[in-house]
Amino acid sequence: MLAPKIKTLIPKFCSFSSPVKQMNKKKKIQHPGKAAIKITKSPTKTLKRCTTSAAIVVDQQKPKSRAKPNSHFQENHELVLESSISLNFLEKYPILGPDFYQIDALDLAPRLLGKHLRKDDVILRITEVEAYRPDDSACHGRFGITARTAPVFGPGGHAYVYLCYGLHNMLNVVADKEGNGAAVLIRACAPVAGLDTIQQRRGLTSEKPVLLAGPGKVGQALGISTEWSNHPLFTPGGLELLDGPEPEKILVGPRIGIDYALPEHVNALWRFAVADSPWISAPKNTLRPP
Repeated sequence: MLAPKIKTLIPKFCSFSSPVKQMNKKKKIQHPGKAAIKITKSPTKTLKRCTTSAAIVVDQQKPKSRAKPNSHFQENHELVLESSISLNFLEKYPILGPDFYQIDALDLAPRLLGKHLRKDDVILRITEVEAYRPDDSACHGRFGITARTAPVFGPGGHAYVYLCYGLHNMLNVVADKEGNGAAVLIRACAPVAGLDTIQQRRGLTSEKPVLLAGPGKVGQALGISTEWSNHPLFTPGGLELLDGPEPEKILVGPRIGIDYALPEHVNALWRFAVADSPWISAPKNTLRPP
């Protein structure tokens, strides 16, 4: 189951990665909660503001877009600078509280579409998810509580990260009440900030959906490992889940790679994706409007 600099949209189970030097020497971004984040564009006009996790310095001058005219990043949504964590963004899309996750995984999954994952200077918009529920023959919870699956049985709002094929770190968002054993797999995302870091972690300079269309790619882009399993996504610093706008339309379909499960679970329409977004994993032809 369960580089180039750009502007892009905001429509909110890999080893730890070391910080990446940005190409622009005027920008300096450090781990949130441990130091100040400083983004300087103008020697004269700056705005200083403290948040719970960092101090941010952002100028008031609006920079020119560097996204290519036909870039996959342009999806007719609000744009932010690559590698920047804007003050307005953090005010508009705050960290989601623990109550947000205390619902059935099948209800939480579509609500996660359009929300944002943030770690270091990387922000990703969630575009595709899969729900895994209690008594689901495709859910890791079917094995009961083990050292690996214990986070799935924890309270909603924590991360569950597992290693797939010994290579891919798959990020899941734990759902529902403690003891239920449910989670939502993050299958695909679109980049919002930190493209240079994403590309370096992925070892790929592409700006196309291949960069983040797949759960292992998402885990690699975030620089997470199984050590992040059981991490609370609602606390500032580290790995956070931020609010974001609800997509206008979504698609649904059967989940991927669960042929071992019972037929009713193989065929269940528990995969959800943002309609009209190119940042979706294959296969796409099994997705339909609800």
